Parts: sequence; C-alpha cells; structure tokens
Amino acid sequence: MNVPANLKYSNDHEWCRVEGDVAVIGITDFAQSQLGDIVFVDVPTVGETLAAGEAFGSIEAVKTVSDAFLPVSGEILEFNEAVDADPALVNRDAYGEGWLVKVKMSDPSEVEGLLSAADYEQLIG
Repeated sequence: MNVPANLKYSNDHEWCRVEGDVAVIGITDFAQSQLGDIVFVDVPTVGETLAAGEAFGSIEAVKTVSDAFLPVSGEILEFNEAVDADPALVNRDAYGEGWLVKVKMSDPSEVEGLLSAADYEQLIG
C-alpha cells in the first residue's frame, strides 16, 4: 500500500494535505483498494461547514457505497470536478488527481490529532 509520509490520515481512511488554511482531502490507497472499482462520488456539501468526523459525501463502488468523512472541521470549498467526470481517478491516483474536496479549516490545530504515515500503516496492518 502507498502511504505518503507528507500526508496526515484519519482512522476512517481519509488523507489530508494542508495548504495554508485549506486542507485537501481524499481517501487513501487502502480505502480505494477495499472499495474496488469506484463508479460515482457524491459530495452534496459544497458551501456547508461540517465538524471533523461528519460525512461530507459518499463513494459508490460496483459492490458497495461508503460515506466519506472529514478528518478536520471546516467549510467545503470545492469538489474535484475531474473526479465528478471520472470517478475511477480515485482508483488510479488516490493521492494526486483523485483528491475529493478542499476545506477551509475552522481549526488548523486539528491536523495535529491525525495519524502520521507510520501510525496509519500500523492501523491498516
């Protein structure tokens, strides 16, 4: 499994990359591999402010649907239009072109409570 050291991770298998006061969020390589072929990503929360741990959308694969949870609280600024057009991007490039949302963080210090790459690797075994 690919677990980039420069990202932070949630117990729910989302990753977080901080760019100033904005967090770029997606699902991990482990999560996309468990889901299988992703066919639809729904993010109805653009413009909403959500708490850490709240579902911001859902990811539909051939055999299942899974909620996607925010690792940090904040306002959903943007949904990745490329993923909207081609949901399989999440399978092909979970940490790059397959990002899901950008969030203006309410409390950037929440990032410190997320898992490091080493901690996440232990979580997924």
